[in-house]
Amino acid sequence: MDPVTVGIIGTGLVFFLLFLGMHIAYAMMFVGFAGVAYLASFEAAFPMVARTVYEVSAYFPYTVIPLFIVMGGFAGSSGMTKDLYNTFDKWLRRMPGGLAVATIGACAGFAAVSGSSVATAATMGTVALPEMERYKYHPRLATGAIAAGGTLGFLIPPSIGFIVYGMLTEQSIGKLLVAGIIPGLALALAYVGIVVLMVKINPELAPANPEPVSWRVKLASLLKVWEPLAVFLLVMGGIYGGFFTPTEAGAIGATVLLLIALFKKKLTWKNLIEALQESVRISVMVLFLVAGANVFSYFLALSTIPMQVAEWAGSLAVSPYVIHTVVIVMYMFLGCFLDAISMMVLTMPVIYPVILALGFNPIWFGVIAVLMMEAGLITPPMGLNIFTVAGVAKGVPVETIFRGVAPFLLAIFVVVALVTIFPDLALLLPNMMTR
Repeated sequence: MDPVTVGIIGTGLVFFLLFLGMHIAYAMMFVGFAGVAYLASFEAAFPMVARTVYEVSAYFPYTVIPLFIVMGGFAGSSGMTKDLYNTFDKWLRRMPGGLAVATIGACAGFAAVSGSSVATAATMGTVALPEMERYKYHPRLATGAIAAGGTLGFLIPPSIGFIVYGMLTEQSIGKLLVAGIIPGLALALAYVGIVVLMVKINPELAPANPEPVSWRVKLASLLKVWEPLAVFLLVMGGIYGGFFTPTEAGAIGATVLLLIALFKKKLTWKNLIEALQESVRISVMVLFLVAGANVFSYFLALSTIPMQVAEWAGSLAVSPYVIHTVVIVMYMFLGCFLDAISMMVLTMPVIYPVILALGFNPIWFGVIAVLMMEAGLITPPMGLNIFTVAGVAKGVPVETIFRGVAPFLLAIFVVVALVTIFPDLALLLPNMMTR
């Protein structure tokens, strides 16, 4: 068989193995190994797999992953989550759906010190859901706002989504993280707009406005949010100004948050162990996925499929934005069946060369890709954030959460359109970086 046919069969086999329930990292590594063995030799395939797994796990810059994850664990232990929610609640509670709006704001604030969307959704759910239940918010709005707000942890830096994209495409992780700031804020505002619109259309979703808060109490509440703001400015300001690398930024951020938790006497041995375990679990999962994707990429490179697809896409007599739209639709479809990171590692070996061939900026496309990965986090039937919130909101059917989060998908597509039409939303800050 010719290499292209072997590549097509191998790609189909990956999806077949996923359908049978095999983990995507194993599926990609197995097919990649078999494909290289067939197109080259077993003597080439065996050391290629071993070398790839070692190189991915031993590459020092990838230590940024556990550092950013443990930042979120220390932030949660220090009580920042509750402080953020209480502050946003005092300032925004009089808006239509004010408690849900405060939840979105607190999710954005927590995302600024956490690299995990699941951690953001789970942590905020334990704080915000009881308050919204107390004021008789409809479970659809309450759980939908938490699940959607949690996705901000995948976009607002520090973000695991941008780190994985940078690992797969060899783009600057620092520039990718900075590129997510403006789109992340835009998405948070779009989520707020969705909440207000939902409550305006159906006031029964948020039947009561909590009692007003005096300006004195509002201003006093701001004193409790200086910690996450300071950490965010320290981490992202250091990366933006070129003072330290993302890995160094993660180490500094984790150390500062650990000291804050210790100073406030809120860090217990249980919280410390849980934060470290979560960091190790997610890091191993991501690194193994990336190793599997790299093995599969070697096989695809031998099959010449990425190059031929890129040449074909570049030769089409259509606007590059037509193909860009097709890619977005493809991600919408894949989001129904794959988690965000798996979707990225599976598609980038083919999609990324096409993006380059069409002349798109890879940093800009990284923002688009991460936005679509966010959509996958709340897309039925596999939305990871949905089931995370379902675990917190015991008694609320998963179907209700899916219905509640559906309108927020519109906000993601609006921001994708805005970033597509106005690329500077993603590129303005990275283009101003010193390095």
